[in-house]
Amino acid sequence: MTLLSPWWLLMLVPVALLALAYLVQQRRRSRYAVRFASLPMLERLIPHRPGWRRHAPATALLFTFALLGLAAARPEMEVRVPRENATVIIAVDVSTSMEATDVEPNRLDAAAEAATRFVEDLPEGFNAGVVTFSGRTAVRAAPTDDRDAVVTALQGLTLSGRTAIGEGVFTSLEQVASMAAQADEEEVPAHVVLLSDGTNTTGRTPEEAARAARAAGVPVSTIAYGTPEGTIESQGRVVGVPVDEETLATLAEDSDGRAYTAQSSDELNQVYDDIQSSIGWRMEPREVTQYAAAGALALGLLAAALSLRWFSRLP
Repeated sequence: MTLLSPWWLLMLVPVALLALAYLVQQRRRSRYAVRFASLPMLERLIPHRPGWRRHAPATALLFTFALLGLAAARPEMEVRVPRENATVIIAVDVSTSMEATDVEPNRLDAAAEAATRFVEDLPEGFNAGVVTFSGRTAVRAAPTDDRDAVVTALQGLTLSGRTAIGEGVFTSLEQVASMAAQADEEEVPAHVVLLSDGTNTTGRTPEEAARAARAAGVPVSTIAYGTPEGTIESQGRVVGVPVDEETLATLAEDSDGRAYTAQSSDELNQVYDDIQSSIGWRMEPREVTQYAAAGALALGLLAAALSLRWFSRLP
């Protein structure tokens, strides 16, 4: 929490002095009572002493004054607010390893289905685009708010050899820059969601892509999709296609994104839900003076209510 007018905190000095005066007064009252009456006599005269209730209204009133002093200093806090617009690029690996059936019906079809649900659930005002990558990249759908066009782009994806993860990121960043140019803005809030199962085998490296993404201020969240037991059939032989989680996690970390793993359709849907909740909101400093003032009012009313209830007078 920060304060927009911190000098107003000096108002807390008299509050502290008032609290100190109250403590001194209570100590003097206790000494006076003991001086002029024996303890057994006090027990007979006042069999039911208020105890802690005697201090509750005064304590609530002191906290009221403290909150009013804080409100005068205009506190500001980071709060979670919904984004009004953003660009999200879904980058999908379409290399031949994505035909592995360790995820039903296969990795690619399950990924396309989950990405479709993700796009359909994006907040209004968000633009979504689709980039595919294998040995080369392709823009299946430029960023748009037309959900049907993006969903159509996710259908009927075809497989090809090799895996260019780094190039997939670079192409996604180009689409983000293009969207910013169309909007005539220096930058547009953006996020790349990259799903892959393999190791980069061609093109620029994921390390280069991560540096470019960080420089552009575009986080890349990665989803390592599949199981260690995944296999495909190639030239009559069964070939293992385990997921390279380390490469994808490093890409996400170095670009300020998040790294996820998913080994089933259900897990992938949960990952997309988490990504959506993170990119649909942003942290923004907001003044919370009104909440401090409201809290002071509530405490002041509580102090008055307790005093009237227990002692039939206002504090």
